Amino acid sequence: MAIRIIVKDPDPVLREISKPVTKINANIHKLLNDMADTMYDAEGVGLAAPQIGILKRVIVMDVGDEHGLIELINPEVIEKEGEQFGPEGCLSIPGKTGDVRRAQRVKVKGLDRDGNEIVIEGTDLLARCILHEVDHLNGVLYTDLAEAMYRNEHGGES
Repeated sequence: MAIRIIVKDPDPVLREISKPVTKINANIHKLLNDMADTMYDAEGVGLAAPQIGILKRVIVMDVGDEHGLIELINPEVIEKEGEQFGPEGCLSIPGKTGDVRRAQRVKVKGLDRDGNEIVIEGTDLLARCILHEVDHLNGVLYTDLAEAMYRNEHGGES
């Protein structure tokens, strides 16, 4: 396990579309472990592989709820409903937050670290986090969607 360097905007890797994982092996397990360590070290609630320079469809999240650490390989949003509007930040865009409109509830399917298909349903912050991280896999940053941007004086990022 290791702490990786988080890529910062405007690094072009953040605008690339990530490739699906075709084989889950020790390298993917190490990637998941390193991503979780990096996310926790940076005090974030989510991290996508492109944020550490790896164009694979892998995300990790922990919004501090009953789900704990969520690891998803090849995540795909299968349902969205409702609407929420609120602030987001990003470890790749330090010092800024912006107000973004997202679905209130989402359902996402993907693979766990053992290659089993899993379905995660989230509302509120977890829904926001899932959509934010899946956007990263498609080269989309929250700043593309923000209706207003703010400089965060306290340095807290998500």
